[in-house]
Order: sequence, then structure tokens, then C-alpha cells
Amino acid sequence: MSAHGPAIPMIARKSGPLNGTAEVPGDKSISHRALILGALSVGETRVTGLLEGQDVLDTGRAMRAFGAEVFRDGATWVVHGVGVGGFMEPDQVIDCGNSGTGVRLIMGAMATSPIAATFTGDASLNSRPMARVTDPLALFGAQAMGRTGGRLPMTIRGAERPLPVRYETPVPSAQVKSAVLLAGLNAPGETVVLEAEATRDHSERMLVGFGAEVDVEDTPQGRLITLQGRPELHPQTIAVPRDPSSAAFPVCAAIITEGSDVLVPNIGLNPTRAGLFTTLREMGADLTYENEREEGGEPVADLRARFSPDLKGIEVPAERAASMIDEYPVLSAVAAYAEGATYMPGVKELRVKESDRIDAMAEGLRANGIEVDEGEDWWRVHGRGFGDVTGGATVASRLDHRIAMSFLVFGMAAEKGCRVDDGGPIATSFPIFEPLMTALGATVEREAT
Repeated sequence: MSAHGPAIPMIARKSGPLNGTAEVPGDKSISHRALILGALSVGETRVTGLLEGQDVLDTGRAMRAFGAEVFRDGATWVVHGVGVGGFMEPDQVIDCGNSGTGVRLIMGAMATSPIAATFTGDASLNSRPMARVTDPLALFGAQAMGRTGGRLPMTIRGAERPLPVRYETPVPSAQVKSAVLLAGLNAPGETVVLEAEATRDHSERMLVGFGAEVDVEDTPQGRLITLQGRPELHPQTIAVPRDPSSAAFPVCAAIITEGSDVLVPNIGLNPTRAGLFTTLREMGADLTYENEREEGGEPVADLRARFSPDLKGIEVPAERAASMIDEYPVLSAVAAYAEGATYMPGVKELRVKESDRIDAMAEGLRANGIEVDEGEDWWRVHGRGFGDVTGGATVASRLDHRIAMSFLVFGMAAEKGCRVDDGGPIATSFPIFEPLMTALGATVEREAT
């Protein structure tokens, strides 16, 4: 079953050249944060380019449940916020669907207000661990009551007299860091987060844009982020750049599909997000940045990806993992077409995403004739080179949008294509994936059930 309905089997067949311009959706990470920080501001925030995938729409509904006004005005989304500490207690369960980012950030945003809220999601989200967020939120004084193992459904009772917190993140996770910073907004004094390994910094950038005082310092121990509590956030006009995680799919499809030349414009290239593109270039991909510029404090460029028949397997530096954690599934699809092995260490975070992404990709690639080795914190894909990838298997998407899209990209270059048992979850992050890829020349279809 999909996150929001019956299963939608899909197939990608070997495609001719992909050509044209791929206008991918807005950045999901920035879209979530724009709605949440708009709700915590006093006044009207206007957002263009918002990703209208199910994950972000669920966050918008959650902000309404906490008392903010959120609506679409033509091509612009408008948020009338209630201010820091102004959340009302919702009178309904907050359903975050498939979104780990949404639920964890929202938990942080409400954890230092004296209200209670119950959170749930789809089968995938309800299987994911929440203790990594609820543990630091407990330091502020919040209480979490959920299922065994710290899983949803879960009720969070916010702190009545929140305390400022100093927290060292045990794993590199932008979700955990952001939840702590959002909780710190309604706590007195300084909330401090120490990251041993820097993660995507959209929260820090956007908090500053909304008027919070945030200091970021690189120290020998890691990145030290200090937030001054109880600010008055000011509404903003935000233009959301296009999502590098979504851009990954047409970029990777062009690189492995013979004769392709695809332009993907206006892509956010925040250095904490662009690790995949660096890795593809190191493998020998014909991938260039055009029209490099800065928009809204974020680096942006147009990406041009061309068919690259001479890809080589490489070792991806472990320290790069945080900047491309969501892109390893589609990287592994590309690695199947490289000469030699692609080794990916430092990726244990993949095991607790919407699915165990290492296991899901390894199982599906093996079914399609690709050799894969794996450990708890690493995996290795043994590429067969172009012209020697047969494919033809049906793989399980496991309610995971990125698994589904990665195998459909894989199938565009495989001799016998590739099927996924359920492409429905793709709508959570990339609702226009199918028509966008078809317009470029890919053969991607829904199959009758």
C-alpha cells in the first residue's frame, strides 16, 4: 500500500536519449522550515516555489492545527503566524504522513510550549525511531509518551517552564539539530548545539532570516551553534530554491541514459546538500554548473547533465555522507553502470530512513543482477559498466519514495527495464516525477493492477 492509498505499480523501460529542461519542485527541507517558522512569526509570511508534495502539505495542515493560518493564494503560500510561544493545543491528532522531517521539526517547535499534541503517520513513519529527538527535548522539560521503542503514535507534553539546553548530537542529523533549535526559540537564555560533523544548515540560515540571533562557530570539537531564546520572529517573503534531492533523479537518469543532455535549472547548491553532485563528477560524470549565483542566502546554479559512458567506481569519503544522505539510493543505481566498485562508508543513517535504504537497494539491485556487499555502516556496489546491465526484476519500494524513484531511474538504462511494486509514495516529495521524466523522453508508466 502507498502512504495515502492503494499500491501503484510502475515500470521504467530502457529509454532513448533524455533531452530538455527538467523543472523540478521546490526544496523540501526549506519548504518545511518556511511553513514552521512562518507559523512562529508575528504577521504574514509569503512563500513562492513551495514544494506541494504530501509531506509539506501535511506540515501545513499541522501548522493550522496549532493555530496558524496557512493557505494558497495563487502561486504563493501565505502563513499568518502566531509568534514564538503562541501555539494553541490542537484538538486533533497530527498526522505527518510519511515525513520524518516534518514530525521531528514540529515536535521541536511545540516542545517548549505548555500544550500537548499527539502525532502519528503512515506505516513507514510509525516504524521509525523518535527517541533521537524526544531525548534532547526532554532536557527542555518536555515529556513523550509513545509506543515501545519510542515510536509513533506518540503524545508530546510541552514544558511548562522550559530550560535552555546544551546538546551534543550523537549522530549527524539535521532533523535532530533543527528540533533542538526550534525548541530553544521558546526557552530562556542560550540553547547550544554541538555537531561533531556538520549537517545541512537550512535551519540556521532561515532562523537568521526571520530575525533570530544565531551564532555558528567551527571549533576543534565540531560546529557550535548558539541560539538566543525568546526572539520575536519577523515574517518574511521566501523564494524556495529547487530541491537538489529531486534534481538528483533527472541528473542521474541523464548520466546513465545514452545520448542524453538535460538542463536542471535553479538548483540549491548549499554545500551541506551538494555531496552527490561532487561524487558524480569524481566518478567521471559529465555534469557542469551554469549560471552560478546566490538567491535568498543560498548558492544556486543550473545543472547540465550529459550521458557519461566512462563512469568509474570510487570510494565516497565517509565525511561526505551528511551532505548526500538522501541521495545514496540513486547513487547506487548509477554505480551499477560504472566500471568497478563504488564503496560507500559512514552511512548507518540510511538504515533508519523511510525504510532501511541499504537493505532495500541491495535487495533490489541483486534481483537485477548487480553484486552488492553490505555492513551495518557501509555498502559496496560492484558496477557492471554500460551495456552489461540486464535488469528486468520487480522490486519492493517499501513505502519509500526515494527507493521507488531510484529503481525507476535504474530501469531507464537497463536492457529489460525495472518494475517497482508501488510508486505511490513518490507523491510525498516529487509529485510531478512521472510527467517530468516522460517529457524528457523516458519511458515510465503506471501498470494496471
